[in-house]
Amino acid sequence: MSSTDAVPTEPIQLADPDEFDDYVADHDVVLVDFYADWCGPCQMMEPAVEAIANDTDAAVLKVDVDQHQALAGEYGVQGIPTLLVFVDGELAERMVGAQTEAALTDAVAEHTA
Repeated sequence: MSSTDAVPTEPIQLADPDEFDDYVADHDVVLVDFYADWCGPCQMMEPAVEAIANDTDAAVLKVDVDQHQALAGEYGVQGIPTLLVFVDGELAERMVGAQTEAALTDAVAEHTA
């Protein structure tokens, strides 16, 4: 993949933590959603996260903190949901706690403009 590839229109579930860096590097803007299935605010945000994948030029990567504890630790995730915006492979923004769809859209738009 390269930044010329089409941006996925649905969130991608991270299966292999070794693919995280490649995925972040392969797209210009990536919203990473650190979440857990048992997390109420994470579940409430699901439609907003899906809308970002569908309606913006950002790729969305979902990381289950229960499955990928080392990766969550590497990025200092202490509360969920934690959303990170990567631009050109570099961390550009961090949001902790439930966010509105508008807040996510604004965060992505700031880096895709």
